Amino acid sequence: MHIHIEGSLEPELMFEIAGRNGIALKYASVEEARRAYDFADLQSFLDVYYEATRVLLHERDFYDLTWAYLNKASAQGVRHAEIFFDPQAHTDRGVAFETVVTGIRRALIDGERRLGISSHLILCFLRHLSAEEAMETLRQALPYRDWIVGVGLDSTEVGHPPTEFEAVFEEAGRHGFRKVAHAGEEGPPEYIWQALDDLKAVRIDHGVRCMEDPRLVERLREEQVPLTVCPLSNVKLRVFRSIDQHPLKRMLEAGLCATVNSDDPAYFGGYVADNLQAIKDGLGFTREDFRKVAENSFRASFIDEAEKERLLNELASYF
Repeated sequence: MHIHIEGSLEPELMFEIAGRNGIALKYASVEEARRAYDFADLQSFLDVYYEATRVLLHERDFYDLTWAYLNKASAQGVRHAEIFFDPQAHTDRGVAFETVVTGIRRALIDGERRLGISSHLILCFLRHLSAEEAMETLRQALPYRDWIVGVGLDSTEVGHPPTEFEAVFEEAGRHGFRKVAHAGEEGPPEYIWQALDDLKAVRIDHGVRCMEDPRLVERLREEQVPLTVCPLSNVKLRVFRSIDQHPLKRMLEAGLCATVNSDDPAYFGGYVADNLQAIKDGLGFTREDFRKVAENSFRASFIDEAEKERLLNELASYF
C-alpha cells in the first residue's frame, strides 16, 4: 500500500528507456547510477528520483515501468498492490496525463490477468508544488475517475504541511476519491494530526514519528488508522540510523495498525519481501508479528469487503 511506481525504476530499465527515447543521462553507467543512491535525507533522494523520471515520455515507458514492478512483486508473493503515481512529475515536463495513466493502467490490467495481482491506483499530489497546481491535476484526473481509487500527498514533507492542501482534498472527496497522505516521516507528529483532521485522510503513509506523541498514538490505536510503514526507506533516508532502531515493533506492541511496505524499492534497497527480511533480522519479528502486519495490510486496503474476507481467510489458513 506504499509503493511509488516511479520509485521502482531500476537503473537497468532507466538506461534502456533513455536509450530508445534518445535521452542523455548524467550517469555514465548503471553502476554509477547505483552509487548515487547514497542519500543524506529525503530531498537528496528526490533530486535523483526526479532526474530519473525524465526518461519516461511515452505510454510504452509507463507500461514497461509498471509491468517490471508487477513481475518483481509477484515473485515476492504480493497478491494486491495499491500503487502511487506522480502525474505532476510528468505533466510539468509536457507529458500528457492521459499518456501516464493509460500506460500504467494497461500494465495493471495485464498484471491481474497474467500474474494474479489485483491493484488500485492512487494519484499523489506533489506537496512542494502549489495547492493550485494540485487542483489542476485533480481536474485532469476526473475523466479517469474509474481508474483511480484515491488521492495522496507526497514529495518534500518538511515545510509543506498537509493543511495547505485541505481544499483540493475536500474537492477530491466530493468526487468519491479515497484519501491518504504522507505524514510523520521527516515531518513532525503535528503533520499527522493535520492529515487526519484537515485532509480527512483514512490512511497515513509512514507515520513513524507518531511515537513521539502519546496522545496521537492513543488516537491512532482507538481509530485503528492504518500506517503504511517503510522500514528500509526510513533507514536509507536516515530517519533512523539503523533497522534495529526502527519503531515498527513498538508500534505493533502499542496496538497500532502498522503495515510493511517498500516505498521506492529501486532506490532504498529492496521490495516488500526484502523489507520483511530486514525486520526479521533487525527487529526480531516473530511469526505472529508477521501474521499481524499481513492481516493489517489486507484490512487497511481498499479491496471490497467480500474479497478482503476471502484473502484474510486464505491468510489464516496459511498460518
